[in-house]
Amino acid sequence: MDIDTSRLRPELELRYLWYFVAVAEELSFSRAAIRVGIAQPPLSQQIQKLEALLGCTLFDRRGRRVRLTGAGTLLVGEARRLLADAAHTTQLLRRAGRGETGTLTIGFWPSTLFSPLPLAVRRFREQFPQVAVRLRELFPPDHVEALHAGTIDVAILREPKPEPGIMELPVLAETFVAAVPVDHRLARLRAIAVSRLRDEPFVLFPRDSAPGLHARLLGLCRRAGFEPRVVQEVEEWHTIISLVEAGIGVSLIPSSFQGRRTGALVYLPLTGRQVMTMTMACARATGRSPAADAFLDALKAAT
Repeated sequence: MDIDTSRLRPELELRYLWYFVAVAEELSFSRAAIRVGIAQPPLSQQIQKLEALLGCTLFDRRGRRVRLTGAGTLLVGEARRLLADAAHTTQLLRRAGRGETGTLTIGFWPSTLFSPLPLAVRRFREQFPQVAVRLRELFPPDHVEALHAGTIDVAILREPKPEPGIMELPVLAETFVAAVPVDHRLARLRAIAVSRLRDEPFVLFPRDSAPGLHARLLGLCRRAGFEPRVVQEVEEWHTIISLVEAGIGVSLIPSSFQGRRTGALVYLPLTGRQVMTMTMACARATGRSPAADAFLDALKAAT
């Protein structure tokens, strides 16, 4: 039978039940008073108020010993259960307030898996095993609406555009390297100037998929005195690397990608002035969940 809790007005105070259980277990008002940290007269008064509220006597006070009445014996089990439930609820909410329970949804651009993101996720899950962590691929600017709508808690992106109401936390700063096929004429060099790529066909991603990073790469080429001749545009970095391996063209990629080695391409450091690209964690500037704040702390520790 369902109970309409909106019509219930609580009459029992947990404090009364706590006092009652202390007396019931000690079978002594003086010992119970010491246990709960108040004087005996106020404790007796609180028990009397409880008896008046319930309309029954809970203790037989005749003689030198205190005994539970039938009603008192019935109440002991219920009181212990209610106190245990209250303690459980208190601890549950405290853990939620510390970000130790609930769900954390992280939106990420696939290439950011080469950042400290995986390490931060692993450490967070070890520290907060009761939080369900969900990972969801996305591309800017989709993260803005998702963050404001609450469908994700944190977004990990490369060169995101600053947005009102969205805070940013630097996750990884890295330089670029040139990626060329292993049999390319430049592959034997230890490092190259960007200008050496002037006449090369490029494999890049479309501007719309990452405007900030695209502008950073174009600026790198323009400072070297040329506009890259793009022969193929693809969304995914893994596809870009595969096409470079196939000899379709060369590319400029974040240096963290050097961990992906197949023997079919070579990564060449760039000489001259270094240009940095930033991977950022984005979250709501206000109203973040405790779990989101805890994960941002894990990211800081992993960088």
